[in-house]
Amino acid sequence: MKTAEIKELIAIFNESDITELVLELDNLKLHLSKLKVSAPQQAAQHVPQPSATAGTKEAEPQQPSQEQPAKLREVLAPMVGVFYRAPSPGADPYVEVGSFVEKGQTLCIIEAMKLMNEIESEYRGQVVEILVENGQPVEYGQPLFLIEPAE
Repeated sequence: MKTAEIKELIAIFNESDITELVLELDNLKLHLSKLKVSAPQQAAQHVPQPSATAGTKEAEPQQPSQEQPAKLREVLAPMVGVFYRAPSPGADPYVEVGSFVEKGQTLCIIEAMKLMNEIESEYRGQVVEILVENGQPVEYGQPLFLIEPAE
């Protein structure tokens, strides 16, 4: 399958009512999903990841880690790709630790197959931690941000 065909398939998928698509060919496996994975399931699968990345708050993730799922919300990567904090190399990042975000506000970009996909916040609240470094590859379902929801 050629890149142009994959891009066309993704465009069709995005415009359709289909929520999940898995395509397996000889040497290609493509998984597209619009489903939101619940935070507790992903937190259990990715517990080592937040501590493996250099967090902006070093003391908090270690001590109150058992309380995090109750009040902090994870923004998960909806696809595999490369994580970018800003719209272009010289531009300011979309958000910083401490930024207040609205639901639907762009938090970052994930580049997948030379397409730039804006990742929006599912929550209204304050960015507590950015779990991925700029330019690093991310996996589907990987936590990207921790947000403390506003009440």
